[in-house]
This record gives sequence, structure tokens and C-alpha cells, in this order.
Amino acid sequence: MSVQFSIVGLGKLGASMAAAIASKGAHVIGVDVNRRTIEAINAGHAPVQETGLEELIAINRERIRATLDHREAILNSDVTFVVVPTPSDERGAFSLQYAARAFREIGHALRDKDDYHLVVLTSTVLPGSTRFGLLPILEKESGKMAGRDFGLCYSPEFIALGSVIHDFLNPDFVLIGEYDEQSGALLETCYRQILENNAPCYRMSIENAELAKIAVNSFITMKITFANVLAALCEQLPGGDVDVVTSAIGADSRIGHKYLKGALGYGGPCFPRDNIALGFIARALGCQAEQAEITDRINRSLPKRVVEILRPLVRKDTTVAILGLAYKPFSHVVEESQSIQLARMLSELGANVIGYDPLANETARAELGEQVIILDSLEDCLSRAEIVVIATPDPVFRGLRRTHFGGKEGMIVMDCWRILEKELKDYENVIYLPIGKSVHDEANARRLASLWDCSI
Repeated sequence: MSVQFSIVGLGKLGASMAAAIASKGAHVIGVDVNRRTIEAINAGHAPVQETGLEELIAINRERIRATLDHREAILNSDVTFVVVPTPSDERGAFSLQYAARAFREIGHALRDKDDYHLVVLTSTVLPGSTRFGLLPILEKESGKMAGRDFGLCYSPEFIALGSVIHDFLNPDFVLIGEYDEQSGALLETCYRQILENNAPCYRMSIENAELAKIAVNSFITMKITFANVLAALCEQLPGGDVDVVTSAIGADSRIGHKYLKGALGYGGPCFPRDNIALGFIARALGCQAEQAEITDRINRSLPKRVVEILRPLVRKDTTVAILGLAYKPFSHVVEESQSIQLARMLSELGANVIGYDPLANETARAELGEQVIILDSLEDCLSRAEIVVIATPDPVFRGLRRTHFGGKEGMIVMDCWRILEKELKDYENVIYLPIGKSVHDEANARRLASLWDCSI
């Protein structure tokens, strides 16, 4: 591949993009402010934990290098992806402080470059951020004009932590917000040479692309939350079963089955903040986005709902085990994890809370401190527990069998994802409590009967 790439910001997405692009034969220069990150990549190692990243960097080591110097990277590449954090600010918007710093450094370097260069912002931002917040920095620092001397695009990725490399190389679609036709055409050509699938490319104005990115995430979280509302309703119906309901409605092509799984809510570094940000930009522009704000409010209430179900069963010093501490399987990230919130609430209720996760034990310890005991053995966790909460559908937990729960008669298992229903539903030693299913059919039937009694 003749085009040379640079990537500013070597976190999970940036480092994974660098390795993925290099795997397609291109040379990539990474830039980061963290010296340890630079040293790791130059030594052929992954600077962060992400599925397949260590191996891919090692295999393509001769085509990947990293530097602290933005100027070196810009002068030795044709296209620069900017993949820096855009944390939420006090307004609920996305802060541009790190992006502005990166654009300032890129602008300085462009001042000394004669060739055309394409700058691509990948970090999630709100409408107007790229054109009115960051472009002026590039033009001021470079002394050059966008569309004439350099190109500019906004092109966010739609990836999930734990599968970043696969998702980047095999997207459902490519989103390109282009400053001008030349910028968008060059970026589309680059993607065609990098991606492994023939994903459709949607080119549009920068502002439309900025809105489209935040809209995708907000819509997905709305779908997740709707399924969780259905799960709560099913628990109150005789024979209620959220999987039966969502399987049926998901067959409607207007709805679909993806993300339609009543369970615990979403978490992580992206989804929880996106609805808040959409609400902010809507209010700032004199519009309404109440559904996004309601989605966020319902999602944040779900751990409390689980605790309320368990409250009558938890005595002082009852040992409760939380299985799954990351916000999802295949990740060590505990940011906005509903499992972490559950652990805190149960501890405040007076329970002795213990926990286990295949990947997130260390990050959970740092987050929870002494409030929760994190164990390094799943078997040890189960042997100590009186109540078990399966909080993530990790394959490790899917593989549990009756014998793992046989130590204590009357052990309570709350299965938030219903992954052990076939194994535990009729097991006499376990009180099995699945989220999203009725476990009190007679009481639920009496409630409905009183609601619709026509003889009165």
C-alpha cells in the first residue's frame, strides 16, 4: 500500500487501528504522550489489553513504529487519524481539550509540509465540533487552508471493546463526514484498501456524520433499555418469559434481534455518556431528546431493581458473590459497570460481597477497594457464597454445572442473563431466580385477575 498512515492516540482503538492497518501492508507511525506506550509498541508489544492486539503488533512489527513527536509522524505520513479521548464535561457534552491539543501539534507540523495531507478525526464528538472547534486550530497553526492545502474528515468507528480489531476491519458500514469531495474520496479509497469486507460507505457533511455517530449509540441503548423494561414486565406476568417475547418481536424486520436481550443494563466508556450528550446538544439547539434522557435514567435504575429483588433474602453478613465485574464479557473495563454498582449497593445493604471476573479482577479491586473482596478463583467464590449473582454472560459462567453449586443446600442463584436456566431451573439444591421470567405465577395471576375482573 503506497499511502502512509499516522495515528495520534494509541489507546485501545488507536493501537488496534495501527496494528490492523499495518496488517494490510501499510506503514504506520503512532503518536502518544505516554512514553511507556511508545516503548511497548517499538518493542513489538501491545500497550493495552485488547483481543489479538499483542499478536498482530508482533507479526507486523516491521511496519509499525511509535514516537512522542507529532511532527515526525506527520512529515512521514499522508493520512493522520486522531483517536484521542473526548471525555464528558460538566455540561454532559464531549470535551475537545485533548483533540484541540492534537490538532495544534498537527497544525504546527503541517506548516513545514509541502504535500497534501489528510487529517481524520475518529474520536466521538458532537455536531459542530470538528468544523467550528478544531478546524480553526489547524488553519491557524499551519497557516494553510482546508480544502486547498490539506484535507479534513470526521470518520468515527463503530467498535466494541474486546473485538476492536475485527470490528474495525469488518464494519457494517463506513461513515465519512467530509470537508470537501477530495478529502472524502481519499479516505474512502484508503478504507477500500484496508477493510476486509465490502462495507457500504456513506459520505456526507461533517455535521451529519457527527450526529449519525451519536445517533447510532443512542438508538442501540434505547433498544437495550426497552428489552429490559419488557423483562421487568415479564416477571409480573404468569408464565412471563422475556426471551419468548423478544424472540417473537425481533423477528419483525423493523426491529431485529440484536441488542434485544432483557438483562442488566449497558455500561462501559461510551454508551452511558452518549445519551447525556445527545440530550445536551438537543437542548443547546432548542430541540428535545427526551427519549435519550429517559433511556439513561432507566438504565441507571436497573442495579437498584436487582437489589430490591434480593433485599428480602439478604440478611446482615450474608455472603453474596458477583460473577462478572467488567461491564461486559471479554473486557477488563469496569467503567460504568452495573456489576460494580450492584456490588456497592449489596455491601451497603449489609452483605459480605465477594466477586470474580475472568479478566477484570485487578481493575475491580482498584475501583472497589476494601468494600468488596475480589477472589482469583471462581470455585473459591462459589464455595463461599450463599447468594450468587451472575452479572455478565461470560462463557466461563455459561460453562458452570450443578456440581459447582452443590456445596450449600438452598443456595440462591440470580441469573441476570438466564444462561444457566437449563442447568439449574429444576435443581433441588438451588433456588433459581432468573431476571425476566415469572417465578411467582400464582401471585402474578391473582394480580391480573383483580385488574380485569368484570364481575364487580
